[in-house]
Formats: sequence, C-alpha cells, structure tokens
Amino acid sequence: MNTYDPLYVQFVYYFNESRDYFECHEVMEELWLEEGRNPLYQGLLQVAVGLYHYRNGNVNGAIKLFTAAIEKLEGYPGDRLGIDLHRLREDSKTYLAKLLRLEEEPFAFYDLDIRVTDPQLEALVEELRLHPPEAHEEDAP
Repeated sequence: MNTYDPLYVQFVYYFNESRDYFECHEVMEELWLEEGRNPLYQGLLQVAVGLYHYRNGNVNGAIKLFTAAIEKLEGYPGDRLGIDLHRLREDSKTYLAKLLRLEEEPFAFYDLDIRVTDPQLEALVEELRLHPPEAHEEDAP
C-alpha cells in the first residue's frame, strides 16, 4: 500500500481540480525541499509553473520551464507516484512543441491533466475535492 505525502496529494488536487498552478508551485516546492530536492518533484513543479507562465503571457518562461521539466522527468519510469508519468511527459513535449511554434501557429492556453493510476491517490484527491484545503500558509494574510 502506497502512502502519499499530503503535500503531493495537494499538488495533484491543485493541478487537476482547481487548476491553481501557483498553489501547485507552493506545495510542491515545500515537498521538494523536504525530500532532499528530488528531481522528480522538481520536474512536476516545473510543468505546473510552465503552465502558470503561459497562462499569464510569459511564453519564454513557459518554454524554459517545460524544457527543464521534460529533461528532469525523462529518467523516470512511465508509472510513478501513482500517476501516468509517461503521458504527462508526452503531453508536456506536445505543449513545448506548440510553444516553440507559437508565432507561426498561435494557440490558446489549455490545461494539462495528470492521469492518476492509483485508486488510493484518486481517493485522497477526491477527498480534497469534497473538502478543499485552505490557502497555503505562506499565502494566508
């Protein structure tokens, strides 16, 4: 039976449910620091921040973050941390390719999804959907 850090569960919730990529960054950065700067966590964080940048009009920032994320995620198996990492990697590569051709072929921002493969993680994310977390403590007034 897998156990998932609550910060990781919040990351998946913010990514898939509320589409709050800033909060994704906040919770995943905290987990990344707690876990000894794990490159897998950093890659996931960078996908979220890449989306955040593109949604806010920072194309160069999005390109940098997606490029770095893909490089970090390349070394991991396709099914990791209860998610379909292979699909996220491929979706990120597609997004990056579109960003690199943005001037020739403009496209509107769209969200990516993290496909959850572990029913336990799915249940934990669903619990957050039913009872959303409060703002991350660094964001609280």
